[in-house]
Amino acid sequence: MPKIKVKKFEKYEFLYETTINVRDINYGGHLSNDSVVGLMHEARINMLNQMGCSELDLGDGKTGLIMSDLAVSFKAEGFMLDKIGIFTHIDEINDATFRIFYKIMRGDTVLVLAETGMVAYNYIQKQIGEVPIEFLNKLKTVCGESVSEFLSRR
Repeated sequence: MPKIKVKKFEKYEFLYETTINVRDINYGGHLSNDSVVGLMHEARINMLNQMGCSELDLGDGKTGLIMSDLAVSFKAEGFMLDKIGIFTHIDEINDATFRIFYKIMRGDTVLVLAETGMVAYNYIQKQIGEVPIEFLNKLKTVCGESVSEFLSRR
């Protein structure tokens, strides 16, 4: 059976550290798939907060995010009380969309590679909008090249 192939990057600019809790464990005794999605959400909130943004405000006071898709590739098991790091990287930026790539690690072991497609959404006008320049400028200071290339085309 073919497997989803999620990109692994050399560099992830953001890190969210946490512990796998009892509520994150499935009947098989390891990290559950629904908890992985929740942990990714926590990491995304943390990443945006580090940039001075949120899921409802990407820096312009009116544009937030909607998730359009999600891909998860499990690489190893995680267990209760494991200390994990969730690394995030933003790439594949377009006028109204970008992708967030996640790497969940326990020490040197990759547990999960994942990605989410994010759409800029104007919550005031209730429609898809452009990724705000304020967000891109904040991202440029952290991520550099890929954002600079996009900005030069915009």
